[in-house]
Amino acid sequence: MSTPASICILRTSAIGDVTHVVPLVRTLQAAWPQTELTWIVGKLERKLVGDLPGVHFVTFDKGAGLAGMRAVGEALKGQRFDALLQMQVALRSNLLSLFIKAGRRVGYDKARARDGHGLVINERIPARTGEHVLDAMGSFCEPLGLKQTQVRWDIPIPEEAHAWAAEQLPGDQPTLLVSPTSSHSLRNWRPERYAAVMDHAAARGWRVALSGGPSAFERRMADAVLAACRHGPLDLTGKDTLKKMMALLVRAPMLLTPDSGPMHMANAVGGKVLGLHAASNPNRSGPYSDRRWCVDKYDEAALAFLGKPASEIPWGAKIEKPGVMDLITVDDVVERFEACASHLGLA
Repeated sequence: MSTPASICILRTSAIGDVTHVVPLVRTLQAAWPQTELTWIVGKLERKLVGDLPGVHFVTFDKGAGLAGMRAVGEALKGQRFDALLQMQVALRSNLLSLFIKAGRRVGYDKARARDGHGLVINERIPARTGEHVLDAMGSFCEPLGLKQTQVRWDIPIPEEAHAWAAEQLPGDQPTLLVSPTSSHSLRNWRPERYAAVMDHAAARGWRVALSGGPSAFERRMADAVLAACRHGPLDLTGKDTLKKMMALLVRAPMLLTPDSGPMHMANAVGGKVLGLHAASNPNRSGPYSDRRWCVDKYDEAALAFLGKPASEIPWGAKIEKPGVMDLITVDDVVERFEACASHLGLA
């Protein structure tokens, strides 16, 4: 199969999913270093990956609606790609793909396609079930004749971000970084339970830092967690950027978080993740490299809320029901914290 001269990747969001695309970019670059890569990405997500070397980025402003799609079309005016990797099945992304000219249009298999996805593609990735999201995204190179056999991120982190992180977390005291909010509110744990685990870590001699974005929702969650803490953790909520968060994750050996973007950012820099999974399946969407430290109540949630075990529901089904995260107890998380700390030699 001949080397394509140009490939366009369409994956605009969200942070975790965009993180999963980076190894695919590395696979394409390693196999075909002369191929021109263009990535259509969201405004926020570009702040994380937009400095990847060898990739031309085009920003899609989803808040601008049709005008945002037209802006992408204008930015690509006169270009025709050898292949489009249409890696997002939402209706908005399917419509956006119509502004991209490409001979080969690779999309998801029929089981994972929706919202008219099949109408905007002419090839499909292999139909598989039981895959982690990152592996599914990695398979987008297979119709082109490649196979993703290595997973590498190496997302650039500026020196100023490392310097900022070192100011916040000086010295070599081990840090438990806590990112308590997912954009899906029903994946979030109770503030008082976060606080109980944070107090346990502090009592064990760990520095504890709370992180989060600048939104009002994240500020309210942070305030609720802080109000329930007996020990005063460092509050970095709203103070970091995505790059600064990456630098914090390099310095902190452990992250406590629900299924969220920071989970996958931490995994990308080799951090250990205490992931909280009841609403989502960690084998599909947990930290890719190492899920040993996650609390996995997904099967219990399937039985409690759907009346059947996880093995009998569709792969990747979300169980985002009120109260589902209450299946995860403080003791569950403390046990994983202690196991991970022992593994790191920090118990």
